[in-house]
Amino acid sequence: MKIYYTSEFFRRYKRLPEIIRSLAKEKIKLFSEDPFDVGLKTHKLHGRFKNYWAFSVDYNCRIIFKFEHGEVVKFYSIGGHSIYK
Repeated sequence: MKIYYTSEFFRRYKRLPEIIRSLAKEKIKLFSEDPFDVGLKTHKLHGRFKNYWAFSVDYNCRIIFKFEHGEVVKFYSIGGHSIYK
């Protein structure tokens, strides 16, 4: 699986506390092995985000992404529920 990251993702990632960044790295590794691993709580979004998916980094932090084509995924944003606005 090939994962691409948007500039928004990187900006938000840099602002996260170190412990969350470390956990995010672990979850991204798990995601690359199995995007639907039960520990990620991967789910389809609705409304204006109906073409996107999200998975959990921890209780408050999520990563929004999209399956592009084949084995390509693009990560759009990371953070709390404010990323859905």
